[in-house]
Amino acid sequence: MSRVMLVDDEEAILKSLKRILRLAPCTFGGKTFTLDVETYTSPHEALAAARRDDYDLFISDYRMPIMDGIEFLKATKEIQPDAARLILSGYADLNALVRAVNEVGIDRFIGKPWNDYDLLSAIGQALAHRELLLENRQLANLVRMEMADTTPEQVEAERLEAIEPGITDVNWGPDGSVILDPEFRLKD
Repeated sequence: MSRVMLVDDEEAILKSLKRILRLAPCTFGGKTFTLDVETYTSPHEALAAARRDDYDLFISDYRMPIMDGIEFLKATKEIQPDAARLILSGYADLNALVRAVNEVGIDRFIGKPWNDYDLLSAIGQALAHRELLLENRQLANLVRMEMADTTPEQVEAERLEAIEPGITDVNWGPDGSVILDPEFRLKD
């Protein structure tokens, strides 16, 4: 099941999108994606949810009063870089489109009003592309492990260390516990 977050300041748009995504199949390349859809009218509430839960796809309106869709999708990219991103807009703004592609790397810019078939196709294509990227990353890691004769645990430790330097440095106590602050070591 693919988790999808929809963000738009208009409740009617969210209801319409959710209804379409619930009723129509989302298919691409012979694969049908089952969607678990969550909707938010507030970008701030949506970002809080993105910090708590993982999503496969974020779809945002471009023009919202609190935060525009590009800012929202840019923030989601920092939180969940592997998720796909689509933007909806009722305005044909070339500058916004260029900004969305350059700053966020959106998968598709969809106009309002949308064509249901095109929307479902864009969602299916974005989800399939995301799966392909994740699969390619896994395969590249396997090849790297074979070439370097490393274990999956070592590859994961290297990945985490690249994201957050120092995260794999662990202070072990004499009893095998993890010491979070070296000043508070247990005395033998």
